[in-house]
Amino acid sequence: MIVIVMGLCGCGKTTVGKALAEKMRCEFADADDFHPEANKVKMGQAIPLTDEDRIPWLISIHHYIMRLFTEGNSGVVTCSALKKMYRGILTSGEVTPNKDYAEKLPVLFVYLKGDRDLLIQRMEGRLGHFMPVSLLDSQLATLEEPDASEKAVTVSIDNSVDDIVAMVVKECEKTLGRSMNSEDS
Repeated sequence: MIVIVMGLCGCGKTTVGKALAEKMRCEFADADDFHPEANKVKMGQAIPLTDEDRIPWLISIHHYIMRLFTEGNSGVVTCSALKKMYRGILTSGEVTPNKDYAEKLPVLFVYLKGDRDLLIQRMEGRLGHFMPVSLLDSQLATLEEPDASEKAVTVSIDNSVDDIVAMVVKECEKTLGRSMNSEDS
């Protein structure tokens, strides 16, 4: 199974993603590592990314997900995945996704949901990150929360990391129909 931990900047994607990957005993990849330098520079200058900026980045993450899938490996990937279209690109590799194809991938989106004040507080506490607090409002304006048509679970960031990981593992087990503690997970 491949879990994509998604949400706004400051929601804890990396922290939760790493803890979840450790619990699942699988690979972890942070979407920030897939950004071209031009995107990082742009965000560092408090300039919001456009769809044109994001699409090549999302496709490169899709290629990573497909490598995991074709090798039969589980993995945890973080990505803001703010729009439904972006989540479609992550699962299909296409700007206009083939829904049937994307539904066959064993992908679960985990939306870490939190309120603006808590996100700002967390972002202000981060050191050395290229994403300034000033871009949070543009992310909020872009956000399309996952809906019932998507394979997604929403978890409040008011929970502890351990509780979030436990909830996600339980959801993965429900989706897979087996325990994550088995040797083939």
